[in-house]
Amino acid sequence: MQRYYTRACNFYFGNQSKILVNKKKSIPLHQIKEISFDHVEIITRKKISRISINQVKKLPNNLKKKINADIKKINSKKKNFSNFNFKKIPNILGVLNLTPDSFSDGGKFNKKNKGITHAISLHKSGASIVDVGGESTRPGSKPVNEKQEWNRINKILKLIVKKIPISLDTRKSRIMEKGIRVGVKLINDVSGLSYDPKTINILKKYKIPFVIQHSVGIPENMQKKAKYKNELLDIYDYFEDKIKLIRSKGIKHNNIILDPGIGFGKNLKHNMNLIRGVSIFHSLGFPILVGNSRKRFIKDISKKNDSKTRIGGTMASSIYLLMQGIQILRIHDVNEVKQGIKVFNEIVKN
Repeated sequence: MQRYYTRACNFYFGNQSKILVNKKKSIPLHQIKEISFDHVEIITRKKISRISINQVKKLPNNLKKKINADIKKINSKKKNFSNFNFKKIPNILGVLNLTPDSFSDGGKFNKKNKGITHAISLHKSGASIVDVGGESTRPGSKPVNEKQEWNRINKILKLIVKKIPISLDTRKSRIMEKGIRVGVKLINDVSGLSYDPKTINILKKYKIPFVIQHSVGIPENMQKKAKYKNELLDIYDYFEDKIKLIRSKGIKHNNIILDPGIGFGKNLKHNMNLIRGVSIFHSLGFPILVGNSRKRFIKDISKKNDSKTRIGGTMASSIYLLMQGIQILRIHDVNEVKQGIKVFNEIVKN
C-alpha cells in the first residue's frame, strides 16, 4: 500500500501572514498567526505533488482524510515546556560543552569558572535553556565511561542549575537520573534512546521532557553508515516508530522534541535534503529541534571561506530553518544568531 506524507510549504511571515490567516487564505503553524502556509506537498517514495490548501477538498476521500489529519497536527497549538515558549519561534538551545574534545570548542569552557560564566552569558543573550554535555559525540569520537562523564559536568551542573534552565546532553541512563535529581529540565539523547536500554525507564519514571534525535550507528562509525533510500522519509518513519515504542513503554506525555540529527550519519547531500524538506516533520505533531550550528556541512559548502566559528553558515541556515517554522535551534553563538533573528523579524513585521 502506497504511503503518503504531508509537508507544509510556501510560508508567510509577520503582518502579511496575519492578514492571510484572518482571511482564511493560509493556515497558521501551531496557531501562531505570524507564520502560516498556503500549500502542501503530498509526498510518496515515487513522486511529489504540490497543491494549495484549497485543493485538498478535491482529493480522493482516503487521501483527503490523511492530508487533513496531517494539517490538523501542523495547525495544532503547542504547549510550552522546559522553558520553551512555542508561541514565539525559534527558541534557542544554547550549547555548553564541558569536554576536552568537542568539534568546535573542546576544552574552552570545561574549567569551573569559565563554564559557569559562559552558561549564564548564553542565557542572558537569549537562550531559553542551555544544553550541558560531558561527552563529545562528534563523528569519530570515542565514548567516555560514566564516571568520567559525570566528573566533567557534576560541579558546574549543580551550580548553574540553580541559576538558569538546563538541558542535559547524555546517552547514559544513570547520568540522566543524576542530572534529573539535580534539577535539569530536559534530556537530550543524541542516540535516539538507543544507546542505553534503561533510558526509557528513567524518562518514564521521572516524566521529564526529552529530545529524540535521529542518528545512525555510533559516533565512531556513523559517517560510514550514511546510507538511505530517501533520507527525509526514512527519518520520518524512524520518528513514527520511536513514538510508538515509547508509547508502548508507558510514556504518555507529549513533552517530546524531535531532532533529525544534522551531521549524525549524514553526508552533505543528506544534510541539505533534510534542511530543505525539514517542515515535513511538523505533521508528526511534535516540536522540532535542529542542530545546525558550526556543523561540517558549512565547511563542505563554503570551502576556502570556512572559518572556525562558521557564523555566516550558521546564520544563513538558521534563517532558513526559521522560515520553515522550526521551533528550536541548538546554537553555540547565541548572541549573534539572536541578532540575526531580530533583524529578520523586523524586516517581515509589516
